[in-house]
Amino acid sequence: MELFGLAMEQLYLSTLIIAGALTVLYVFFGDIADGGEGLPFFNPTVILAFFTLAAATGYLLEIGTGLSDMAIIGISLATAVLLDFLLYFFVLLPLSSAEASIAYTEESLLGQVARVIIPIPVNGYGEVVMETYGGMIAKRATGYDNEAIGQDEQVLVIDVKDNTLYVRAYEPVNFGDKK
Repeated sequence: MELFGLAMEQLYLSTLIIAGALTVLYVFFGDIADGGEGLPFFNPTVILAFFTLAAATGYLLEIGTGLSDMAIIGISLATAVLLDFLLYFFVLLPLSSAEASIAYTEESLLGQVARVIIPIPVNGYGEVVMETYGGMIAKRATGYDNEAIGQDEQVLVIDVKDNTLYVRAYEPVNFGDKK
């Protein structure tokens, strides 16, 4: 069978190459073309994956089996729909919700313990680093009561204003020692 003047093998392979190339371009330039939140199955990732999967399945069935062309088209479309569905619900949806989960707010830093990496002078600014669930965060800091705090000391975040942490020296309470 021929379609558009091409043998089916050539049509599947051409579609696979074009859809694969567009997928690579979308990976690099997808943020520019992002249309926001629309219908999930009109997402370019889902559409490109459908054509890539359908063409790959069709090509493999065409060269590897003796099935009729109509059976191969049906099997490849059904396989592409199934794999596209699995890709969307088990890969793309979890990834889209994971992006928002690594962010932090300045208010979430209140009460955190940090380590001074640039000493904080009297009435001046230094820098502290703290470990959060999203990784290491370095922020500008100043003494809550304008006190000096040395390097490698632990501090407690008391307040956050204008992207600056107001900190005090932190002394952990050890309930095991009785003096």
